[in-house]
Amino acid sequence: MKVKKIVFYGLMFLPLVSVLIALQFLPEQIPAHYDFNNQVTRWGSKYEMLIVPAVTVVLGFFFQGIAKFAAKHEENGNNNENVCIVAGSATLVIFCAMTWYALYTSFNKIENLSFNIFDANQLLFGILGIAMIIIGNIMPKLRMNSVVGLKTKWSMKNETTWKKSQHFGGISYIIGGAVVIVICFFAEGMYCFLLTMAIIIILLAIDVFYTYRIAKI
Repeated sequence: MKVKKIVFYGLMFLPLVSVLIALQFLPEQIPAHYDFNNQVTRWGSKYEMLIVPAVTVVLGFFFQGIAKFAAKHEENGNNNENVCIVAGSATLVIFCAMTWYALYTSFNKIENLSFNIFDANQLLFGILGIAMIIIGNIMPKLRMNSVVGLKTKWSMKNETTWKKSQHFGGISYIIGGAVVIVICFFAEGMYCFLLTMAIIIILLAIDVFYTYRIAKI
């Protein structure tokens, strides 16, 4: 658990440290926004690079709070806290990738992301797919709680429905994550975004329906 927390805090503050160092070398004006066609639509101050790292730190404290809250509601062991830390770390990796990608585009003043091997959507959603696979692998380990997991009024009916729901949700997350990764290799920009969102919505609908069905058996 100690190692997991060290990794968590490292990912939490790494974007901020990276940007603070990079600010000394960044040009004064950097690409601040791209549209879904990968074209830069606004230029801004290099200090705007601090926004994502600041959000990352806030998000880190948020996950830490959830982990502590989950730990208080677990009578035996620390499975739920571990899952929260791992899930939080997977999410923070996405924000680290966002920061480093932004640093790359800023240093090079890239106006059209289409010339890169992967555009921003492909990179971020590809990492999201990996995070979904990681979370899917740890979901079945969750003990019944009111904080994290595939939580509906049906999945929380009893221990049996809870365990079956988390197991099913874990499998669906793994499959969904794999599908999202494949999508990121073939779809760019808006198509990548829309297809990924569609997969996530379908997964949520299937998972919730499964909890309903299992509770009725």
